Amino acid sequence: MASISFGRSARPAHMRRPAAPPRPTGTGEPTHVRPLTAWLWTLVIALFGGLLRMVRLGEPPAIMFDETYYVKDAWTALLTGQPRTWPTTVDFEGARQSVDAAFAAGDTSTWLASAEYVVHPPVGKWLIAAGLSAFGGAGNPFAWRAAGAIAGTLAIVLMMRVTLRLFHDLPVAVLAGMLMSVDGVGIVLSRTGLLDIFIMVFALGAFSLMLVHRDRARRRLEDCYRADAAAPGARWTPRRRPSSHAGDEHAHLILDSRGPVIAFSWSRAGAAVLLGLATGVKWSGAYFFAAFCIISVLWDAWERHRVGYRGWLLSALSNDGPIAAAFMLPIWALTYLAGWSGWLLHPDAYMRDWAQTHPGEGLTWLPASLRSLAAYHAEMWQFHTTLDSPHPYRANPLTWPLQIRPTSFYWERITSHPGWCSLSPDSSCVTAVTSLGNPLIWWLGSACVIIAIILALCTRGDWRIWAVLAGFLGGWLPWTQYLHRTTFTFYSIVILPWIILAIAYVMHWLHGRMPRVAWRSVLGVTLALILLVSAFFYPIWTAMPVPYGFWLSHMWLKSWI
Repeated sequence: MASISFGRSARPAHMRRPAAPPRPTGTGEPTHVRPLTAWLWTLVIALFGGLLRMVRLGEPPAIMFDETYYVKDAWTALLTGQPRTWPTTVDFEGARQSVDAAFAAGDTSTWLASAEYVVHPPVGKWLIAAGLSAFGGAGNPFAWRAAGAIAGTLAIVLMMRVTLRLFHDLPVAVLAGMLMSVDGVGIVLSRTGLLDIFIMVFALGAFSLMLVHRDRARRRLEDCYRADAAAPGARWTPRRRPSSHAGDEHAHLILDSRGPVIAFSWSRAGAAVLLGLATGVKWSGAYFFAAFCIISVLWDAWERHRVGYRGWLLSALSNDGPIAAAFMLPIWALTYLAGWSGWLLHPDAYMRDWAQTHPGEGLTWLPASLRSLAAYHAEMWQFHTTLDSPHPYRANPLTWPLQIRPTSFYWERITSHPGWCSLSPDSSCVTAVTSLGNPLIWWLGSACVIIAIILALCTRGDWRIWAVLAGFLGGWLPWTQYLHRTTFTFYSIVILPWIILAIAYVMHWLHGRMPRVAWRSVLGVTLALILLVSAFFYPIWTAMPVPYGFWLSHMWLKSWI
């Protein structure tokens, strides 16, 4: 459409130059709540969730599930700089026992000198090692689970801050923080020396920084728009369709300017670092990096459109996108590579001498150390893409959001009757750790994802639902291409924040459309039911001794056994 230029006195009233689009109230805090109040709620809920994770963290005093890999790897890495191999059985207390039983009982020195082949990058193991170093060493189960418990508590803080920044609605943020505090997958993974909790926290932290970038980019666009609109010779194009995000004057005009470049921010750089760390825990973190980078550039484009700049999509894709990629990709890659610094510094690390023993092979244009690292990565990739061995708790990724086949981390029948078992002395007594999410959170969250998509399509959309879906794209959708692979439901911890944000989105949507009393009733009843279900399941998330019949009453589906 041809641009239109008017003299200052001749311009029609409906075409006069707007000073700027109206700025949304608030820049991250809810407009009706003081920042101090929001932080107090955040800290109180984080303290509550932290206690659920920290109390009895050393129970059970045994190696659970894949702790057999990551805890022992972390311990030997702390001692020698690299993970070492372990025997299967050892002589301990006058008998031949499994190395896991001996390790949990305090015999932590039976590792071998040879470097171990590990199938995940080192960052997660180093975080577990930090907990071991800070809290008493490998003889203490609390120590090898401490880093996960701290990460899970930090996730509650991040969850509330992200929800506040998205919705500016304190009651909804309190709901989100409580759901993160009491969900079973979050509690179990926070109380276990596994890796996936760290991916979730790094990804959620990166998402929070991406939202900070968006808010600051919006303010910069608005400030630049004021200056560009006031410049002599500013030219305008009528909009084909009035904007629903601006005032009456601005709704009819587009400024004939591409606006400033808003690609760089320290928030985006920080997000790239966190996503590099997530990838340094497990490679699945790379999918979050791709999803968040794409959605962030699309946010930039939409803000240009909302403010009123011409060529908003082309400007974002041709200016902001390439510049963002030019600095985020190297930061992400270098952060990931830094996680391998221990491997690069230790000449006896697994496959560290591959380049010397395979001259002329591999990526010959790389230095020898990086050529060996590339060959190691190729071997890891082969392992991950071909892993299809049967396992009793194998779970199809398509079923993760519904928690169809949870993972039993620990189950033991005990002969005594401590705790709750004393109430039923004629029944056998068991302790269990089952990585099962609160069913109401996951089932309601899955329904809210579908509802939110329908709302977005029927109402021409809301950038926040696409923000929520970005987490699903990064955390869950990539696994659908590996349906043949051996996977477990506890991997779904990485999409827990976005399951909760879907609930928050629908609850916030209802907040503006229901009478206050009715909405508060819905919020209160929802939270109360979820808390009751979590209280019911908490014993089998945390290895409390319970009668066998009580444990069996939690197995609502046959696939949960």
